[in-house]
Amino acid sequence: MTQTVIIRSLHDLSHAIRERRKELGLTQADAAGLVGVGVRFLSELERGKTTLEVGKVLQVLEGFGFSLSMNLERIP
Repeated sequence: MTQTVIIRSLHDLSHAIRERRKELGLTQADAAGLVGVGVRFLSELERGKTTLEVGKVLQVLEGFGFSLSMNLERIP
């Protein structure tokens, strides 16, 4: 089943990641090990830290089964 999640803010992204981890029944430690990042990194990502490495964020998204697409919207 494919589900679309609209991400418009860092809060939206961190919330989606945290909810997906919980949906999978994983602790932060288990999830971090599964996707190949540190527990601290995953914790900071779930809290919405603004200075995280984009490559690792994408690694977490892929590991949790997310695919990323972007829509180009008109700028007012």
